[in-house]
Amino acid sequence: MSNLPPPVTNPYNPINALDDIPCIHWALHEFLQSRMHESERFCEKSDPERQRLYFATGYGLIQCVKGLMSFEDKDLLAAINHTKHGIAVASAHRRRPSSFAGRLAGYIVPSLSTSGTEWIAGMTPVERHAELVYAESLYQKSLLGIVYSGDWLAFIREVLNMRTTISIYRQLGKWIETVDAAYATAHPELLAAVSTPNPILETGTDIEETPPQSSTTSFVSAQSYSVSSSPEPTSTRDLPSSPSNATPPPTHPYLPSPAIDPHFRSGVYLGLGMSHLVLSMMPGKILALVELFGYKGDRKFGLELLERAGGWGANGRVVEMETEGLRRAICDMSLLIFHLVLSTFTFESVDVRKAARVLEWNLERYPNGVFFLFGAGRLALVRSQPSKALAYYARAAQAQSQYRNLHHISWWESAVACLGLWRVAESRSWWGKLGGEASWSKATYTYSEAACLATLGEHAEAKKLMERVQGLRQKIAGKSIPIEKFVARKARKYLSQSDRLFLPALELAYVFHAIAHAPREVIVREMIPALGGALAELGLGLSIGGEEFGSSGSGRSEAGVEANGVKKGKDKKLESRIGYWDDVCLARFLEGVCWRFVAYPDPDAELEPDEKIPFTPEDARTYSERAFRTVFEHGPDIELDHYIVYYAHFEYGRLRARSGDKDGARTQFDLVMSGKPLEVNAAGRKGKYSLEVRDTGTNETTN
Repeated sequence: MSNLPPPVTNPYNPINALDDIPCIHWALHEFLQSRMHESERFCEKSDPERQRLYFATGYGLIQCVKGLMSFEDKDLLAAINHTKHGIAVASAHRRRPSSFAGRLAGYIVPSLSTSGTEWIAGMTPVERHAELVYAESLYQKSLLGIVYSGDWLAFIREVLNMRTTISIYRQLGKWIETVDAAYATAHPELLAAVSTPNPILETGTDIEETPPQSSTTSFVSAQSYSVSSSPEPTSTRDLPSSPSNATPPPTHPYLPSPAIDPHFRSGVYLGLGMSHLVLSMMPGKILALVELFGYKGDRKFGLELLERAGGWGANGRVVEMETEGLRRAICDMSLLIFHLVLSTFTFESVDVRKAARVLEWNLERYPNGVFFLFGAGRLALVRSQPSKALAYYARAAQAQSQYRNLHHISWWESAVACLGLWRVAESRSWWGKLGGEASWSKATYTYSEAACLATLGEHAEAKKLMERVQGLRQKIAGKSIPIEKFVARKARKYLSQSDRLFLPALELAYVFHAIAHAPREVIVREMIPALGGALAELGLGLSIGGEEFGSSGSGRSEAGVEANGVKKGKDKKLESRIGYWDDVCLARFLEGVCWRFVAYPDPDAELEPDEKIPFTPEDARTYSERAFRTVFEHGPDIELDHYIVYYAHFEYGRLRARSGDKDGARTQFDLVMSGKPLEVNAAGRKGKYSLEVRDTGTNETTN
């Protein structure tokens, strides 16, 4: 794309509103090249009266990103006002609704309806784009409103706006399907051509052609399908027989009609695809409420729609820049977010190899693009390469200085990557920087820094930070943020135990999935010896039979342990200490997790060819099982950290799944999902346990 912006047609005529698409496409290109201020100034200069359809939505999107990055009330409110203006501009360009008598006639004569494909077909191209822009602006306003709202009433109002948005997207989607079906019927020879598999794509080589694409589900049938009603067998991340997480190839092709311009098509794919994704990931209780309104999500179809914009489907050909739709890059970014970020919380349909392909293409196009550098860092972390991830996050921070808040993403990811390398002091530094500048979750940043300080033995400074955590909590839609509830409880525990907390940094590494993405050598030579040193303080040793194991400077386990890892001649004075069994169960749980990843690294991990692991997978699996069983044995003695038992069953189930014992895995997952108290002695537990929200992932790991 040219470095010079396309000329803007003046004066503005709404009839020619689509002439602005090349201009806003250039502005988006600048934004993704990390030239944010240049993009923003171009939008302001090109539409000083703020009356142009596409400049209104483009500028609103920029303000939406800024508001969500800062999380400050003033920025969120300013973004809401911009999106409201975008809604007003889009409304002025939309097709005027018919009179009351005309709407009544629509119930009798379908061609007169104001809500079906006939209504969309009767619009001009500008009116159809205005309908799309209206839905996008309303979606942006609803998203900002949910984040900004402080009570349930405001939340419900924005959810109802979301319902309107989804309805519009689905109407537009049905119209596209109707037009495509008519085109395919009129051109059977072209349909037969795109049915033939493309052998070149099987080798990963891209072809410079406009993509014929594939569909497994129609826009209509997708409305009646819910991914939650038919869970996948067992997580592909936990099954040894699955070579990859690739999405299955589509079953029948479809032929896109050239009568629909790619800018409109990519916008519908983006909105409808994201709608299906969001609905498919909702927790069961909320999903049941949404289904009352007739909305269900099909995750695979949502991903397929997002892939169509760039031609990433199984039989598709990558769309080149000259023929792409305006929203193609945003579709690609949405795919990266799902496969590389949301995959932390879900398993179904995650395809890291496809994400790598999308990322490689976009990094070649935007080598200095901060968002795709974030993606590269995240990909490295998912592949258990935290050192490589740190290099990408450093590049992302250097790529631009215009939007300071974007640095906070790099800092967060760097803090987690450092935990994955067990560089606690470096991680503490990143958390401290976040606490000083970022606004997303100051309670989490402050506790994380304090946890690292406590691990390093700097309790005087850690105590000051722990005392601040409770007062820094915030709410979204009147509800507490789960991770902030967790860190607030841990901070209270630290203070109530006279400035003492057991393994706080390693526990944090589990919560933020740093252990899952740590190199196995780091787990074996740093994390497990640290656990051994902590267990020694409890009069215990590692669950490795009678073997001697340790590492200089990281703590050393004791020899002579029994099968359950409890040392002979237990110290009764230690056992009588408040919180003793909480500490024992936490240590054993973390030990079980560490050994699990030594035995079975994440399927997406790229192992170093020269790594030296002094344990066989069978031995590591045995140690992991032994540690988890100790948690189950002493779960009834836990006083505060009840979540440990539930997560121990979850992680033990994943261990059983990876070892090929599907029935054993199902038993563990069913226990977690049963809703029954698993601690046996749960009388002291009040309400939900910490981090309970994350156990929704077991829905997808149960057959």
